[in-house]
Amino acid sequence: MASSSHSMAEREGGGGEEEEEEDETLEELEGFDDFTLASSWERFISEIEAVCRLWLVDGPKNLMEKSAESVGSRKNLYKVKCELKYGLKLYCMEYYFETSRNGKAAHWDDDLHDLQLSFGVAEFLVIAPLSASGVVLDAPESSKLLSAVAIALSNCGSNWPAFVPVHDPSRKAYIGIQNMGTIFTRRFDGDRIGSQVPIRLMHLEGLYELFVSKFALSSVDFSTSCFKVRFTMKLTYRTPPYDDDEIESVEREAKEPGRDPDGLNLIKTQWDDDCPWTEWYSAEDPVRGFELIAVWLSRTFEGSLEMAELENASSFDAEKWLIYPIVSPNMLDDSVGKFVGFASQLRLLVGALDMSFEAQFLEDFLSAENPGSDISKSSTAIPPPTVLDRVLKELFHDGIQGSDCVELENKYSRAIKGAPLDSLFAQFCLHSLWFGSCNIRAIAFLWIEFVREVRWCWEESQPLPRMSINPNIDLSTCLIHQKLQMLAICIRKKNLFNHPNCTENKDHNSSDSKVDFQVDLHKEPMDDKSDSYYSSLRSDWQHDPKGPKQTRISLSKDPNDVIPSTNLQPVDQVRKGSAGVVGSMMLLNSFQEMHSPYTQDAPIMTEDMHEERLRAVEAFGDAFSFSGQLERDVLSSDMSAFKAANPGAIFEDFIRWHSPGDWEDDEMEDKSRDDMSWRPHGKLSQRMSEHGNSWRQIWNDSPALPISEQKPLLDPIREGEKVLHYLETVRPHQLLEQMVCTAFRASADTLNQTAYGDYKHMKTKLSQLYLTLASSLKPLQAKHWPNKAELIGDLKQLCLVFEHIEKLVILAASIHRKLLKAPRLSEAIFSDYFNFYLPKMGTSLTSMCYDEDFDTKQQVMVRERDAVASLFPPPTANQSWRKVLSMGNLLNGHEPILREIIFSVYDRVSSGHYGSNIPMATTEEIETHRMYICGTSNDLRAALSVTSWD
Repeated sequence: MASSSHSMAEREGGGGEEEEEEDETLEELEGFDDFTLASSWERFISEIEAVCRLWLVDGPKNLMEKSAESVGSRKNLYKVKCELKYGLKLYCMEYYFETSRNGKAAHWDDDLHDLQLSFGVAEFLVIAPLSASGVVLDAPESSKLLSAVAIALSNCGSNWPAFVPVHDPSRKAYIGIQNMGTIFTRRFDGDRIGSQVPIRLMHLEGLYELFVSKFALSSVDFSTSCFKVRFTMKLTYRTPPYDDDEIESVEREAKEPGRDPDGLNLIKTQWDDDCPWTEWYSAEDPVRGFELIAVWLSRTFEGSLEMAELENASSFDAEKWLIYPIVSPNMLDDSVGKFVGFASQLRLLVGALDMSFEAQFLEDFLSAENPGSDISKSSTAIPPPTVLDRVLKELFHDGIQGSDCVELENKYSRAIKGAPLDSLFAQFCLHSLWFGSCNIRAIAFLWIEFVREVRWCWEESQPLPRMSINPNIDLSTCLIHQKLQMLAICIRKKNLFNHPNCTENKDHNSSDSKVDFQVDLHKEPMDDKSDSYYSSLRSDWQHDPKGPKQTRISLSKDPNDVIPSTNLQPVDQVRKGSAGVVGSMMLLNSFQEMHSPYTQDAPIMTEDMHEERLRAVEAFGDAFSFSGQLERDVLSSDMSAFKAANPGAIFEDFIRWHSPGDWEDDEMEDKSRDDMSWRPHGKLSQRMSEHGNSWRQIWNDSPALPISEQKPLLDPIREGEKVLHYLETVRPHQLLEQMVCTAFRASADTLNQTAYGDYKHMKTKLSQLYLTLASSLKPLQAKHWPNKAELIGDLKQLCLVFEHIEKLVILAASIHRKLLKAPRLSEAIFSDYFNFYLPKMGTSLTSMCYDEDFDTKQQVMVRERDAVASLFPPPTANQSWRKVLSMGNLLNGHEPILREIIFSVYDRVSSGHYGSNIPMATTEEIETHRMYICGTSNDLRAALSVTSWD
């Protein structure tokens, strides 16, 4: 109490330094006075002992439930820590422990901590000061600190090894101690030479002699001495980078006189020049190289000469080869701008879709009044005319004529309502992704110029490039593609009308002359009709075994040819537009063969035309009568053509040819009359024989005219102008909706063409991508979006999913081509990375924190070693003079970038003494000396552990 009063008085008087001394005295006197702890060092030992006892009692399981944390990316190593104070300094003591592995750490395990690998321990303590350097620079302090920990662990009865970091942090030096019962003590010491490594320590022979010198009793000639030393080694090789200097020197040689002036084979090419995406962008190689690890398992050597022989041995002699790719960090970086590919541009296109609702017409985005048309803004800039000319040239002048593109698509691709990959609109969408910054102004500008080129093709009757030659319209595609298909058909038909003798014109393709004169042996001229009555009627005669499916006819060269009949009655009648005889069918009222006429194709319709027709049906109310009215022109054309090809034919003849299901044959018992044997016997079905039948009325009103004299069912001029009107007046959001669907589909189809071998994970992910695209893009087909902001957010999320798949496709292509001769190994490596990358492929829009490095190694089979060795081409003459090959064990002339060696010596001991030659009843073999060496020609680390009998 007196001392307290005195302290108070000092505080009131402002005692200065005396006040600080008094505070320290008070701290020492507070609490219970334990006279066994006479000094602060002893109290420090007691605190360490208390913490260690607590950790020992809890055990690994309880520690993991309380405060233990994982150590980096290691799956099996955890640590707990606490802060301690000794004098005026603070220290941090950490306990590292494992959950599953027991005993000594295995050699060359990837999950090992640096101290575990260096000293061969499993669990351990590390005590270090809480300072910027984290090391103990003072030698007496480090010894005193290590002694305190050793005493505390001995009092606890613990065999944990303890380490203290010393010297400069860059040296990664440690000293340590471990109590091994009451007899043995194990001491640790590790240090590093960062420069000027002695030459003898660059070779196995010198390293062996260094290790032997640590336990040899006298200085002897180590090359002749015999010590049974256990040895294991791990060599790491890295594939050489692409040598730019070498390429430059080759190019300089190519420019010398007498060389080939072209030098095409000397041009430096990108790694992905033959990949499908290179038409649009060049991707960074995600695999920067490979690291190969060659492991020599435990052996026993008895002299340094044997080590010299091992240094000259081939790397193919190693017992185990392990390999893993060095993957670019950009593969894990989701930051905007880090990865440029289809996904990044699709994200810009989605942004343009969001902006497309701000105007009614595309021209509004280009007008000066539009606030978004500020050319100074880079985000809304329009590329120069030279870029526009190049794009239009690639679309219209370098386009592929009449490509079907079916083989380029995935089987799930048609579920996405877009356009085929190599079609005109799909290529326009892909070009739009890279036109400027893919903003709404650039897209509007490109679309207007695109439509002008389409109109030029129409006005000049030039075929549209990149459009399928199929005369039918694919209703599973987007509406713009359907319109372009319609326009391509109209251009061909217009050419036929303007040039009726085009079959004799050598400048036209002969296949185009048959577009309007299709011979229909099965008489199905209305494949695209939606009249349920007419479709059911057609299905009746399609399944009739007596129908015209079994007939064979000979075709004339020209549908306008006039074919004189040998059996005509009267003689002055002629037939027109005959395609040939229909088998053995005869007309009912004359002894004449029935001829099949050339018929006009059924009118083709786009999706919006079908919808318009359905709305008209609903307006009329009577779907059957309205549909019959819509089919009247087609049916009348067929009847007129049949009358022209069969003069004297009656309505029953047309039904027998056109709809056999509506003709009922009679079974005659007496067929002996020769004059009636040729005449078919039968009658019309009930519905065709009813009074006032509409078909008979059409028959009576239809004149006998071949199709060359009929009015076309499809007016190509009118339909073509309607298509151009739609393209010129399409609303911005309607254009962007179809562009988004087509761009996603075309980008996925492009990536789907990538050659990556038989990677099952990649095939599955691509198939899942198509299904995801189909479901996510389906709302774009709706007339009204329920929630615009939500849909735009879903599309941006879809871009992130697409980016993950795109990165994996590029990685798969890179691994596949580098290990083409080792397909099992390449697929195994990709599967390892796929499983590593899988957690990142979530659904969150935010960038996922993923700072782990991929280091999963795959074992190389013996039969695959030659393929892996080919990744290390022999160094050229230009490379050899620059590299000093200081270390042995070369692989195709390449030295390892890292060599790790473990030397160890074992001795048998008893419970009574160490190193005795007297056999004892209970003896065991312990590791008396161990040295881990890790280094290269200019960097060397050594860690020594010695077991002694104290």
